[in-house]
Amino acid sequence: MSHRYGYIDSYRLRSNYPKFKKAQSEFDEEVRQWNLELEDEQSSIERLETEFAQQSLLYSDSEQSDRANAIVARKVAFKNKAEGIFGPNGQAEKRNHELTQPLMEEINHALEVVAGQNGYDLVLDCVNGNIAFATKDLDVTDLVLRELEKAK
Repeated sequence: MSHRYGYIDSYRLRSNYPKFKKAQSEFDEEVRQWNLELEDEQSSIERLETEFAQQSLLYSDSEQSDRANAIVARKVAFKNKAEGIFGPNGQAEKRNHELTQPLMEEINHALEVVAGQNGYDLVLDCVNGNIAFATKDLDVTDLVLRELEKAK
């Protein structure tokens, strides 16, 4: 029994699929906004620390303690916010999944169509580095991109 094999370049698929490029651009903008929020908060904390260091002699021991505790609380809140956005299962990861999952399903469907129409038994992805060698005629990336264009 003869088997037919092919491969795709998922990086090229994502780079050349307009919907994926749009989703990536949208995600990049959201990440930029989150970074700006975090930078603003970090600057605010640094200003509080500078002000505290410059004026600490003017405060009573109780006021010094209160202000120091307030700064520590802001730092903890900042760390929690940053982790909530960029940490494991954070907003960024969830948003990226939300934007890309439907597109990955479209790509997988197009890949299944191409594989079925062309009799491929196995299609690998060359991006993950597991293909040591393959001839260019086994690359079905363009076929998948054309199938995605037809599905518009």
